Amino acid sequence: MKRQQTQKLAVGIITTVSFLVVVPILLVLIFMIANGIGGISWTFLSQPPRSGMTEGGILPAILGTIFLTLGTAIAAIPLAIGAAIYLSEYASDNRLTRLIRLAIVNLAGIPSIVYGLFGLGAFVLFLNFGTSILAGSLTLGLMTLPVVISTAEEAILSVPQEFRVVSLSLGATRWQTIRHQVLPHALPGIITGVILGLGRAAGETAPILFTVAAFYLPELPQSIFDQTMALPYHLYVISTQIPGMPMEIQYATALVLLLIVLSLTLIATFIRSSMRRRREW
Repeated sequence: MKRQQTQKLAVGIITTVSFLVVVPILLVLIFMIANGIGGISWTFLSQPPRSGMTEGGILPAILGTIFLTLGTAIAAIPLAIGAAIYLSEYASDNRLTRLIRLAIVNLAGIPSIVYGLFGLGAFVLFLNFGTSILAGSLTLGLMTLPVVISTAEEAILSVPQEFRVVSLSLGATRWQTIRHQVLPHALPGIITGVILGLGRAAGETAPILFTVAAFYLPELPQSIFDQTMALPYHLYVISTQIPGMPMEIQYATALVLLLIVLSLTLIATFIRSSMRRRREW
């Protein structure tokens, strides 16, 4: 009887905590939709800003965010997955690998503005990329690396060891085992970590503030060495730097950014669920 009461108490506490976490998020989402949906239109989504950004749309900022997210993916995903494969499948468990894992965990907790300052010094000034999409993508890629490496490594380690043993006993090499047995089963977790990392990158302001974001640039970038507008920085600008900015435009911009990040999260959830349903273990 006491064990049942303890279990019911634990379930009640967990349910209450979950409710306290979910409800504020839903309230924020409802508040943003209620205040921003009226400002969203085809003109708002398909036109550049004009009249000091108090009219027109946010198309350059949307496309700039997409460009930066794609650049982040190109810069971070191959390196992160390669590092996760090495740490989980090839590296021995010694002091060096434990130190590397500790460094990865610590890097994931560094404030984003520190990455922005590093990107300014390393990519903008030292490598002379200037304030550009390339510099911004590399900076966001560095910021995303620890998260993707950690989630990818955990996904790879979650694959049962028996899969590796059977594959190796049938004559497959270690790389063939990783490629055909380990990675396909770890893919749901890897994809989830990648998309969540990209969602975080899409919503960051501090790193792009130093490396790529333009205050006002209605023209679309022509190369990776050009500046671009981006939704997080654009939202900061219109909310704090422009007097007389209609609140409807501010909330509509915030809602578009929120929907982009939320879409990435929902995509990750859908892919993970669908692939786990087809998994054989």
